[in-house]
Amino acid sequence: MKNTVILATILLLAGCRDKTSQTSNNTSPGIKEIALEEIWDGTFSPERMNALNSMNGDFYSLLNTDKESGFNTVDTYSYATLEKVATIVSSKDLIDLASFSSYSFNNDETKIILGTDFKKIYRRSFSGTFYAYDISSKKLNLIGKNIQEPIFSPDNKKVAFAKDNNIFIKDFSRNTTTQITKDGKKNSIINGITDWVYEEEFGFVRAFEWSNNSKYLAFLRFDETNVPTFSMDMMGKENYPDQQIFKYPKAGEKNADVTLHMFTIASNNTKKITLGDYEYIPRIKWSTNDNILVATTLNRHQNNLKLHKVNALKSSTSLLFNETDKAYINSTDNLTFLVDNSFIWTSEKDGFNHIYHYDFNGKLINQITKGNWEVTKYYGFSEEKKTIYYQSVENGSTNRGVYAIDLNGDNKKLLSNKVGQNNAAFSKNLNYFINTFSSSEIPPIYSLYTAEGEMLKVIKDNANLKEDLAAYKMSPKEFSTININGNDLNMWMLKPLDFDENKKYPMFMFQYSGPGSQKVSNKWNDSNDYWHNMLAQKGIIVVCVDGRGTGLKGAAFKKITQKELGKYEVEDQIAAAKQLATRSYIDKNYIGIWGWSYGGFMSTNCLLKGSDIFSTAIAVAPVTSWRFYDSVYTERYMQTPQENASGYDDNSPINYADKLKGNYLLVHGTGDDNVHVQNSYRMVNALIDANKQFDMFIVPDRTHSIRKGKNVRLNLYTKMTNFIEEHLINKSESSTKIKG
Repeated sequence: MKNTVILATILLLAGCRDKTSQTSNNTSPGIKEIALEEIWDGTFSPERMNALNSMNGDFYSLLNTDKESGFNTVDTYSYATLEKVATIVSSKDLIDLASFSSYSFNNDETKIILGTDFKKIYRRSFSGTFYAYDISSKKLNLIGKNIQEPIFSPDNKKVAFAKDNNIFIKDFSRNTTTQITKDGKKNSIINGITDWVYEEEFGFVRAFEWSNNSKYLAFLRFDETNVPTFSMDMMGKENYPDQQIFKYPKAGEKNADVTLHMFTIASNNTKKITLGDYEYIPRIKWSTNDNILVATTLNRHQNNLKLHKVNALKSSTSLLFNETDKAYINSTDNLTFLVDNSFIWTSEKDGFNHIYHYDFNGKLINQITKGNWEVTKYYGFSEEKKTIYYQSVENGSTNRGVYAIDLNGDNKKLLSNKVGQNNAAFSKNLNYFINTFSSSEIPPIYSLYTAEGEMLKVIKDNANLKEDLAAYKMSPKEFSTININGNDLNMWMLKPLDFDENKKYPMFMFQYSGPGSQKVSNKWNDSNDYWHNMLAQKGIIVVCVDGRGTGLKGAAFKKITQKELGKYEVEDQIAAAKQLATRSYIDKNYIGIWGWSYGGFMSTNCLLKGSDIFSTAIAVAPVTSWRFYDSVYTERYMQTPQENASGYDDNSPINYADKLKGNYLLVHGTGDDNVHVQNSYRMVNALIDANKQFDMFIVPDRTHSIRKGKNVRLNLYTKMTNFIEEHLINKSESSTKIKG
């Protein structure tokens, strides 16, 4: 269902720049205190665009719900005017379908797949009941119940889908359903749908693709029979818990055996495709040649990537392209085939992520973008204009801009503001885009642009939110850099609104720090930003520093942590805390740090290894040993534990529990299928063995986000707020003037 909706993230236009500068002017501070309840009840949520789907021509569609009747409609709109053009389908006209919550078109937009009754599986996957709706005849046909990822064939005659780990094809012209695989079995064989680790780390669910001529269906088969099983007890509401059991390959353990197969429609025959020596197949994509599929493979270290040409007619393969790296190569969806079958590719081969053009023999035609900056998104290529559209950090690593550039690398043009975050959602024909602009001072502004960068209309500006926030006590983020271990690291700082440089304040550091991540970014507030601001007004300085290993400053900066996750990142946070503690207004005796997931791994390590500077830490859903985390993510950066035991163990907080001196709050959801609660339980055992006292907050059945359920986030953040007040704010000398 990847093509069902495209979230309308958007941009601020050149014509709106005067309005932007006016909006960013600071008014006198308000007097209202931010309340935790307001953070989690939506009080500060900006108004957003509905999820839109770009259509053929200069049109897009929206899934709308009538507030009074509750009926769903799929409506088309004009990019040029943003006005509604027509209603394609309404649930009030469907006898067998009372409502639907997803839709996706076929290629010529004569039919729609409508989905309902969804059941979540993992982060991205779900099953549901799906129907095919013919727009002309207005006929509705059931595709299947409890199925996954239905998609039309390009000739519009068939729909392929997965159910119970097998693949099926429904032929509407013959009113038949053919089961093309029959060996699917839970926790053993999966056909056409990715396993847990592929879904989580390679970021996709549907692992089958129609050929352009509808004659073939390529698919991946996952044999996870020998992959170790993980189980979680779910407390639920019954007398006995349920057990969730799934295959989860931890670092160094057996991965699923993944193979590529080609089903031929005419012969009703499936052939296995041989791709040589590999560990992963993270992408498959058909080229513009109807008979040529391109399959991406990676070795287990993920530093040797190959593109294979697969001839569906001959079931033969040949090597198209090979890229290697000393550390790792990320898989993306940026591979784009042009009419002549040359292709667009993004790579860090010159030290920064850039766009390249290759012919269909894998020979480099030219490097399209160049410079000591990163391309952060590839939006697409216009054959008509021979133009590529992309997002980058050319104007500073904390900003994002939208650009156009010719295929030959000439005529680069900035289409958006230079500062802040600009995110474009382009029309399918790349004639228009809707841009979302925001900065740390300006809430999201949604605007319509032409592909040449002309702003046509402001759609939403969140002026009301900006006005409402003026009534609250809120401090602006102060962006700067701090030189740590020879690197100028990006940093922001929040000071109390009544900050007095003659007083001392406790300091609370926030970070994530994972490979390629970024937390110091010039964008609008998320929930944590409001929480941090609430804490600041209680009398604490909040700081965020992006250390070595984080992203958007080049491959060398990002990949320095290779085989040593938790070493350089921790060193930088400790050094930053010590340097900031020398400032006259920081109380060096009361410095804390917190983080979630990788950030919890970091905050735990910082408290243990930096006990001479950190007195308090909160870790939410932390990894405590990379031996417990999944193979794909962990080995990308660490290789296997068998190859790199010291890298795993020297940076595992479990092995340093005896160094705990400060205040430690450990939080985890027991239903976390990503970072298992095993991590926290093993940390607890290590602390008990070392006879160390700590605080713990276990949230039954909640996943990695610890979100679902009444008051779950409010309860968690109340707990964390009380912990910070008790151990940092109330104990510091924040009300005492500096002597002398």
